[in-house]
Formats: sequence, structure tokens, C-alpha cells
Amino acid sequence: MPSPVLAPVRLYDSLISGNAYKCRLILHKLGVPCERVELDIDRKETRTPDFLAKNPNGRVPALELENGVVLPESNAILWYLAEGTPYLPEDRLERAQALQWMFFEQYSHEPNIAVVRHWALHHGATTQEPSIVAKRALGYDALAVMDGHLRERRFFVGDRLSIADIALYAYSHVADEGGFDLSGYPAVLAWLDRVAAQDPHIPITQA
Repeated sequence: MPSPVLAPVRLYDSLISGNAYKCRLILHKLGVPCERVELDIDRKETRTPDFLAKNPNGRVPALELENGVVLPESNAILWYLAEGTPYLPEDRLERAQALQWMFFEQYSHEPNIAVVRHWALHHGATTQEPSIVAKRALGYDALAVMDGHLRERRFFVGDRLSIADIALYAYSHVADEGGFDLSGYPAVLAWLDRVAAQDPHIPITQA
């Protein structure tokens, strides 16, 4: 599926980041030429003066355009790349609904599911630490909201894959790495399979 973004871009990336994976996935789906710059978060490569000059927030992903402009924040990058493609709905209400779920992902989903996964993978945090117990409970709340929405729907907005799905898929499909048990959320599990079956697709581990 061709993208209106035809010029090559540079993605400051990390294979361990679900937020960065969102961008790799949409770039792959759209066939946008992309140079990846892998940054090691654990070695604080996102905190160097050179990178902070590009993204003062010191986080990946960040998308550098051909004219040198750098766009940070994964969901902003998704929106920019998907503009003019079927991954961003044309209908006014559906565009607002896509934003609704992308805000949900950043405020209710990612701060809990992604953070618990990060602590588990990179800091060896135990499942019973109070902060993890609290965030895991909130993560399950987010999964319950998603499951309820998906019981009668194939995708989050309209009847086809959109950037709302990509935003929520990134950390949902690796939630088990943070100790989340998705067996109680059958609609979410079916949706995860549905998203992964939408070619072209790449796993989070693929650069």
C-alpha cells in the first residue's frame, strides 16, 4: 500500500520499545524507505547531547524527515505517516475515535502494561512489589475496556485495521512479558491474532 510519504526517513529506534515498534510496523506496511538508527536505552544512548538536540525529551521513537525536521512521540508519528492512507480513517467521527483510542493507549494502557513489562525485563522487579501490583491492576482495567469494545467488533475503529489498532497492539501483544495473563480477555486475544494476520506484518523483534 503506497504512502503519501515517499521521501526516505530516519527512525531513531530501539527493538525493545513497543512505542518504536508502532513506527516500524506502519513504515513496513506503507513501504516507506527508512534508515533505522538503533539506540540502546539501557546504555542511555537516548540521553546523549546529539540525540537530545533532536528530541529534548530523550526518548525513542523519533522520526527525522528529509528536510531535517524531527517528529517525536509514537502516536504523532503514526498519524503523520498514515495521513492519506487507509490506516487513518477519512470519516470525521472515525478519525476522532482513532484519536480517542490513541489517547486511551497513552493514558490508561501504556503507562501500566508497558511500564510493568519494562520493569520485569530490565530491572528484575518482582511481581509483588507494591508499585507493580498497582500498575498491573490498572493494566488489567485497560484490557477489560478493550475486551468489552472488541466483543462485537473486528477492529477498534470501523471495519478495518487503523493506527488505533497499531497503537494498542504494540504493547498488548507482549503483555505476557510483564506477567499479564490474557486468557480472561478472549476478544483481545482474537484481535491480536487478527492484527498479526494483516499483511504485511513484522514482529517486534524485526528491525
